[in-house]
Amino acid sequence: MLSMTISPKSRLCACLLLAAALGACSKQEEAAPPAATTPATATQPAQAPVATPPPSAAVAATVQAMGADQLRDAASQALRENRMYAPAGDNAMEYYLALRDKLPDDASVASALTDLMPYTVIAAEQAVAREQFDEAQRLVALIEKADKAAPALPRIKQSIATSQQAVAKRSEAEAAKAKADAEARVLAQQQQQTQQQAAEAAAARRLAEQQEAARQTAAREAEQREAAARQAATTQSQAAPAAAQAAPAQRSLRPIAMPAPRYPPDALRAGTSGEVLVEFTVGTNGSVTDARVLRANPARTFDREALNAVRRWRFEPVDAPVTTRRTVAFSPGG
Repeated sequence: MLSMTISPKSRLCACLLLAAALGACSKQEEAAPPAATTPATATQPAQAPVATPPPSAAVAATVQAMGADQLRDAASQALRENRMYAPAGDNAMEYYLALRDKLPDDASVASALTDLMPYTVIAAEQAVAREQFDEAQRLVALIEKADKAAPALPRIKQSIATSQQAVAKRSEAEAAKAKADAEARVLAQQQQQTQQQAAEAAAARRLAEQQEAARQTAAREAEQREAAARQAATTQSQAAPAAAQAAPAQRSLRPIAMPAPRYPPDALRAGTSGEVLVEFTVGTNGSVTDARVLRANPARTFDREALNAVRRWRFEPVDAPVTTRRTVAFSPGG
C-alpha cells in the first residue's frame, strides 16, 4: 500500500506539486493551441509527430511478468530509494503501472500513479531540455500509459519534436560551418602555394636576368680584348717600316742616363713579371720628347711605369730627332 511507504507530509507535497504542474500545463495549453491544429506555412514546415513507444511497451517485460505482491514490494522499495521514474525497468512508475494492469480497481495504485505523475512530467521536460530524446520518449510513454488524456502530453511531444528539429538544424549548421572552414583552409593553402610559386618564378627570372647580364658583360670584354689585340697588331705592322728606317740611327744614340722603372706594388706583391715595348723620340738636346706603348705583356700592368721611366731617359745631343724603340723589362728578382 502507498500509505505504508509515503508519509502524510510527503503526500501533501506531492499533491501540491501535482496541482502546480497541472496548473502550469493548463495555462500553457490555453496560451498556445495544439501543434496538430497549427497549419503549415511556407516559412514554417509542419512538424512530424514524435514516435513514442506504445503504452503497452512502456513497462519492461520483466516488470510485467512479476506478481502483484512482488510489484507492490518493488514499488515500495523504489519509492524509499527515490527511484520514482528511473532507471528504466526498475522504477516505481513502471511497477505501479504493471500493478494497475493486474489490479485495475485498486484505489491505492491509482493514487500512487497520480502522485508520481508530476515527477515524471518534470523529468520528461528536463530530458527534452538536455536533448536526451530517447529518455524523454520513454517517460512520455509512461505518462501516456498512466493517463492518455494527461494535459502535459501534447506539449511534451511537441517540445520533443521542436527540439529534435532544432538539434537537426544545429547539426546541419555546424556541418555547413565545418565544410566552409575546410574549404577556406583549402583556399588559403592554394593561395599560399600560388604565392610561393609566384615568388619562386620571380626568383628564377631574376637569376636568369643576372646570368644573361653576366654573359653580355663577358662578351663585351672579349670583344674589347679582340679589338685591342687587332689594334696592337695594326700598330706594330705600321711601325715596322719606321723601325727599319730608324735602326741605323739607333747606333748613333748614346745614352747618358737610363734610370730603371719603378716596379708597380701590386705586381711586385703578386710576383708578376713582364715587358713593355716602348717607341719614343729623342730630341736634338738628347731628351725624350714623345713615348708610347706598342706592346705590353701582360697588358696594362707595367705600361705607366715603363713610359714614366723612358721619359726620364737622357741621351747625347743629336743633329736631328731620332725615333726608336726599346723593350723595358720587369722582373721581381731583377
